Amino acid sequence: MKEMTIETFAQQTASKEPVPGGGSISALAGALAAALTEMVAGLTIGKKEYIEVQEEMEKIISLMQAIRRQLLEDIQRDSESFDQYMQALSMPKETKEQKEKRSKAMQEGLKAAVAVPLSVAQNAVEILPYTKLIVAKGNKTAVTDGLVAGMMARTAALGALYNVKINLKSIKEETFVEAVSKEVKKLEEIAVRMEKEIIEETDL
Repeated sequence: MKEMTIETFAQQTASKEPVPGGGSISALAGALAAALTEMVAGLTIGKKEYIEVQEEMEKIISLMQAIRRQLLEDIQRDSESFDQYMQALSMPKETKEQKEKRSKAMQEGLKAAVAVPLSVAQNAVEILPYTKLIVAKGNKTAVTDGLVAGMMARTAALGALYNVKINLKSIKEETFVEAVSKEVKKLEEIAVRMEKEIIEETDL
């Protein structure tokens, strides 16, 4: 899916097919946030007025490359996790044994459908401190690119977390739901707070 052209990906998203959906779009938003953060860091390196932050910017580029690649992989992984649940739904349910097997497969599919967007949200949130740094210390001619990166990362995180929440509603394992719900709340709070801090770094 990540090899599609932008136009083909948009057409596929607009179609009646269930994938790519909101989870994959959240992963894409996160990848673009990482890419923009990387870009601003790159535009800062080599400029004499920013010589004091060269090492920081080089570190940011390395980190953002890794996160960007992971989030691009997550576009496909999100769709595959949804397929796992859909396959479980189509399993036979005529006998008690079949029903039990189907129910177990559905729960496993739901957990997979939680794991991928949760990972997307965690990676998106990881971008935000570095986006704040490039907005505060990076090339000022690209400050709006940094702002867009922050907004995209926040959207990626919250969008992915909504996908987590909706799947949690159908998971029966209470300890799993409780643990993931705590992580969701923490990530939501960080994403919203960090976006606000990034915007406040500018006088726009």
